[in-house]
Amino acid sequence: MSAATPDALDRFGESLAERASPIVVKEVRQGLRTRAFWIFFTLMLIACLVIALVAFAASAGNDAGAGAFGAIFTVLAVVQFFVIPYSAYRSMAREQEDETWVLLTLTGLGPRRVIRGKIGSFVLQGVLYASAAAPFLLFSYYLNGIDLPTIVVGLIFAAAYQVFLVSVAVSFATLAHSKMMRGLLQFAVLALLLGATGMGKGVGAWLMELFRLGTFDDELIFGCCAAVFAMLSTAVLLFEAAASGLSLTTESYARGPRLAYLAQLFGGTVFFIVGWKVMTSTGFLVGGAVIAAVYSTLVGTYVISDRDGLAANLRAERSSVFSPGAYRGYLLVAISALFVGAVFLALATTDSDMRHRDLRMIAAAPGFALLYLSLPQLLARWLPHAASQTPAMVRVVSLGLLVLGVGLPPLVGILVAEPDDKMLNLLNPLVGLINISKSGPSSDEALAVVWAAALISGLAAYVSLKRRDR
Repeated sequence: MSAATPDALDRFGESLAERASPIVVKEVRQGLRTRAFWIFFTLMLIACLVIALVAFAASAGNDAGAGAFGAIFTVLAVVQFFVIPYSAYRSMAREQEDETWVLLTLTGLGPRRVIRGKIGSFVLQGVLYASAAAPFLLFSYYLNGIDLPTIVVGLIFAAAYQVFLVSVAVSFATLAHSKMMRGLLQFAVLALLLGATGMGKGVGAWLMELFRLGTFDDELIFGCCAAVFAMLSTAVLLFEAAASGLSLTTESYARGPRLAYLAQLFGGTVFFIVGWKVMTSTGFLVGGAVIAAVYSTLVGTYVISDRDGLAANLRAERSSVFSPGAYRGYLLVAISALFVGAVFLALATTDSDMRHRDLRMIAAAPGFALLYLSLPQLLARWLPHAASQTPAMVRVVSLGLLVLGVGLPPLVGILVAEPDDKMLNLLNPLVGLINISKSGPSSDEALAVVWAAALISGLAAYVSLKRRDR
C-alpha cells in the first residue's frame, strides 16, 4: 500500500502535466529556476518572519493582529501586484524581442493557448507566493485584533487583483510590435503597476478596516462580490482581446472578445439589479443605466472597430453576430446596449420612489451610447485610408468625437453663453445627460432630440456597414 501510493501520485502528476497547457509547464519550470524568483521568494519569507516575530513580541496585552496582517499583506502585495505582473509582461515581450513568437505559432498551439498559458503560469507562481505567506497571515489571527473572515476576504481580493494585473500586463505586451513601442510600453507598464500596487494596498487596507470594525453587512458583501466580478471579468475580456489581436484574419477571432463583452455587460446588469432589490435604492438603476451606456460606448468601440467583410474560408460558414466583421460587431453592441437600457427603464417605471428626472436620465443614457457608437463608424469609413487601418481609424475617430463632444460645447459656452447651456450641450454625453435630468419642459424636448439623432445615425451606420460588408 505504501509502495503503491508514490506510484499513484507520480501517475497523477504526469497526467496533470499532460492535461495542462505546454506553455504553463514550460513557464512554471523556467520561472522556478530563475534567480529572481528565489531572491524575491526568500526576501518575502524573511520579511514575513521578521514581522511575525516583532508582532509577537509586541502583542503582550495588545491586539497586534491587525497591524501584523497589514504589514504582511503589504509585503505580499509588492510581490503579487508588481513583481509577478511585470515578470509576465517581460516574458510575453521577450517572445517578440527574441523573435520566438513565430516558433510558438508553428507548434499549432494558437494565440489563445499561448496567452492562456502565460497568464496561467504566473498566476500559479502567485499562488505559490500566497501559500508561503498564508501561515504568517493566519498567525496574525492568534495575535487578536483581526478575524478569519477578514483574512479570507484579503486573500480572495489579492488573488482576483493579481489575475487582473497579470492579464493587463500580458495584453500590453501583445501591443509591442516595434522597438520604440516596446520601450514606451515598458515605462507605461511600470508606472501602471506601481500605481496599481499602491491602490491595491490601499483598497485592501480599507476593506480590512471595515471588517475589523464589525461592519460585515449586506452592502459590504455585495461591494466585495461586485469588485471581484469586475476584476475577473475584465481579466477575461483583456485575455480574449489580446488573443484576438494576435490571431489571423482567417480565424474566427471575434467570438471570444464578443462573448466576454456580453458576459461582463449582462453580469454587471445583474449586480445592479440585485443591489436595487437588496438595498432598495433607486440610485442602483440610474447608476447601472449610465455605467452600462458608458461601458458599451468605450468597450464596444473595440468590438465594432473591425474590418469590413469576412475571410473567404468563413463566408461559406453560417455567420452570426459572433463572426468577424464590423457589421456583425455593430449589431451585437447596439442591440445589447439598447436591450440593457430598456431593462433598466422597465424596472425603473415599476419603482414608486423613482423620480421623473431619473427616468429621463435612464432613458437618455442608451441614446447617447447609440449616437457615439454610430457616428464614428460613418466618419471613419468616410475618411480615406487603407483597409488594414480601419480598426485604428475607428478607435481614433471614436476617441476624438468623444473628446470633442464632452469638451467643445462647454468651451464655446464660456465664450458666448453659459458652460452648461442646454442648446450648446444638447448632444454632450456628460453635460447634456445632466441637463436632461433637470426639471423643465425643455428636458423632454432635449431627450427627444437625442433619440432622434441616435436613431438617424444608427440607421445610417447600419445601412453603410451592411453595404460595405457585402
